[in-house]
Amino acid sequence: MNDQVRNWYFTVVYLVSPVQFHASRFLFHPNIFIFLLLDFDLPGGENSVPMKPITPINKFKDGESIQGFFLCAEKHPRFTRAGDLYLDLVLRDRTGQISAKIWDKVESLSDKFSAGDPVAVAGDVESFQDRLQLIVKRINRATVQSYGRYGYDPALIVPAAEQDPKYMWKEIKTLIRKIRNPHLRSLVALIYRRNKKQLLTHPASVKMHHNYRSGFLEHVLSMARIGLEIAPLYQVNQDLLLAGVFLHDIGKLREITPGYEFSYTDEGNFIGHIVISRDMVVEGIRELKTFPAELGIKLEHMILAHQGQYEWQSPRKPACKEALLLHLIDNLDAKMNLMDRALKEDQEEGNWTDRRNYFRIPLFKGNAEDRT
Repeated sequence: MNDQVRNWYFTVVYLVSPVQFHASRFLFHPNIFIFLLLDFDLPGGENSVPMKPITPINKFKDGESIQGFFLCAEKHPRFTRAGDLYLDLVLRDRTGQISAKIWDKVESLSDKFSAGDPVAVAGDVESFQDRLQLIVKRINRATVQSYGRYGYDPALIVPAAEQDPKYMWKEIKTLIRKIRNPHLRSLVALIYRRNKKQLLTHPASVKMHHNYRSGFLEHVLSMARIGLEIAPLYQVNQDLLLAGVFLHDIGKLREITPGYEFSYTDEGNFIGHIVISRDMVVEGIRELKTFPAELGIKLEHMILAHQGQYEWQSPRKPACKEALLLHLIDNLDAKMNLMDRALKEDQEEGNWTDRRNYFRIPLFKGNAEDRT
């Protein structure tokens, strides 16, 4: 056996050792050894998921059988008109989400996973009321220990920012250093350094703009870029504006739960991110001790006023140019993100989306030749 064949052999032995075979086929050649797996089960027993190419949600096509790793965002037991139990699911990965149903073996499959779990799924894609849905045949809770060797990566099952969070963090550090006022720069650096681990993966919201992994970083970085461009046009305090950009939503680290599926914490429901953000900034100012009182009050005002309007749950309205510009930049970046997502996720053919989006109107996707 030459080195090439020996390498193939040991690779095959390593890969197949933990699996159960239904059938296999060997093809021998003097110079190569090929092992073809026709069908085998992943760990998990009778209803575990057979290993096939992994298909992300945005590649689903009507009539195809698929297998992949997803987040079970919702799980609801329901009954048909005939009284039969079924499971109504929402599955999600970083490319999108889809409605799914379990019609058969409902009770046995239901015991294998819960809402909020990453899951390995095999099923059939079909069209229902002009939208794709997945009929689940096999499902099992996915862990790195059981499924990592088959391609499962937690980063693949939740929507995430397109930019690498490590690169975004590096740029944010550079922008923080651009804050010339030493008190503001020290305050922002203190809070960001202390919360780095959570900032790298946290969303900017639960169900609105940038509501995906690393969405918080993406949002504040985009706002900071905009702020640097337009601050000179309106003769505002650029240092104060940048500090407001980086700290206005910092309370969302405590308002929103981390993990695969985002929801509100008790503190978030009771108090909300605006007040929490202000509290975190006040705590940081106290630690620095020499922070100027008047500068601190202005920054607190910007945080309390960044929603801009009372009907948007803003405790205050912007009362200085920096606060107003912060509010407008925040709203601009949030709305553009919502429109980008609506255009990206729409499944309608033609130049226009349907009305099922944040704006509740058809949105122009561009001519077909412009989208190719």
